[in-house]
Amino acid sequence: MALTFLRGIQINPSMLYPSSYFARKHGVLYCCMRSAQTQTATQEKEQTKLKVSTQSQPKAVDKYLKDYEAVIGIETHVQLSTLTKAFCSCPYNYGSPPNTSVCPVCMGLPGALPVLNSKVIECAVRVGLALNCKLSMNSKFDRKQYFYPDLPKGYQISQFDIPIATGGYLDVDLPLEYGGGHRKFGITRVHMEEDAGKLLHTDGGSYSQERTLSHLNIRMDIDFLGFLIQVDLNRAGVPLLEIVSEPDMRTGIEAAEYASELQRLVRYLGVSNGNMQEGSLRCDVNISVRPIGQLEFGTKVEIKNLNSFSSVSRAIDYEISRQVQLHSQGQVDQIVQETRLWEEGAQKTVTMRKKEGLADYRYFPEPDLPGVTLTEEYVDNIRESLPELPEDKRRRYEKMGLSMQDVLFLANDNNIADFFDTTIAGGADVKLAANWIMGDIAAYMKNEKVTINEIKLTPQELGELIASIKDGTISGKIGKEVITLRVMI
Repeated sequence: MALTFLRGIQINPSMLYPSSYFARKHGVLYCCMRSAQTQTATQEKEQTKLKVSTQSQPKAVDKYLKDYEAVIGIETHVQLSTLTKAFCSCPYNYGSPPNTSVCPVCMGLPGALPVLNSKVIECAVRVGLALNCKLSMNSKFDRKQYFYPDLPKGYQISQFDIPIATGGYLDVDLPLEYGGGHRKFGITRVHMEEDAGKLLHTDGGSYSQERTLSHLNIRMDIDFLGFLIQVDLNRAGVPLLEIVSEPDMRTGIEAAEYASELQRLVRYLGVSNGNMQEGSLRCDVNISVRPIGQLEFGTKVEIKNLNSFSSVSRAIDYEISRQVQLHSQGQVDQIVQETRLWEEGAQKTVTMRKKEGLADYRYFPEPDLPGVTLTEEYVDNIRESLPELPEDKRRRYEKMGLSMQDVLFLANDNNIADFFDTTIAGGADVKLAANWIMGDIAAYMKNEKVTINEIKLTPQELGELIASIKDGTISGKIGKEVITLRVMI
């Protein structure tokens, strides 16, 4: 497969051309230039065409929903914040010009050999410990065989039968507006792998000028019906952790809160920024429906293209309704194992492709990488370096007498939690500190679109202000004026 993709490549020994796209048009794969301004304008134009439909759930099936139960699991891909890629020394910075962070290794060129980034193992162990998993002291990498234009090698380096972590769980506190309560969702496995490149689709687009580059000349004779596809390999080889949950969720809200808690966890650990809009955290939802009381699972459908937690919730609610409707109409055979896309504009899922089975991937051990062996000392050192995790922080705040609403707000962002902890460490009243942070300070941050690290007010100054109000030196009204002035100056 890699040879098919690379057929006709001619590369000079000099550095690859730094600002090019790999593009395929009318059967030709070639390198071309396009300005960032033109591409951004095109994307913005396409986004303005989206009109959100309110018909996210068929009304006719509402009466049947109470007779069925959804079974939901999530595969989450977390992009790690390492300085270099998983198996080469190329850096990765989101938004860099296309194909400027590539080398023979991440392009899958013949003869290029991978070298494992040790930071990837450290991040995987940190996440495995934080998710209460059992670590595999001896694991390995495998090749996952499939062909796609953004996968230059024709296979992905992943882990198959011996992942680095298995059998954990994640604690989640549901928000009060969704009924509240505590949930514990099982974690099946955590494994390391590399990311693929990125395809940029243009419907019938064309360039006014096509350039023949002396540094890189690529040609592929494939009929592509006049569509232009740009391939950016900057992301190819970026390290990922795939976190696979048990099918323990039953509603879209539970699934969205599970994903949100995972984002919070990786940010606390410092292994990823978790930004969904950048693709640093991507969720693929697996969902099936069965009559209540039935032990056997229904046919599983996977949903992709979920770029926000609200999309996760809405896509699941729609898919539950779609499958329940087919059940109620006696058309269960129409529910097939497949991958579906969530269309944000139409607020519905649509068929993307039939789901591959494990046999289709033809896994086998990666011959170019040694096994991964962990020592007890290595694991213990990482365990001792773990920060206070979101679940532990929430329980500590509860013991302080804070309400669950206060607890969820303060623990949601590690920087806000640190600001709060530093404030009360100086002797400030716990409840008053929480009220000021959640009230005037949070309102200012929202209006000005800044983080708590960007405001001028320090935790020590907030503590002094609270003490002055509490002993009667100044009134609460004066305190508000001081806060308003101090966060800005």
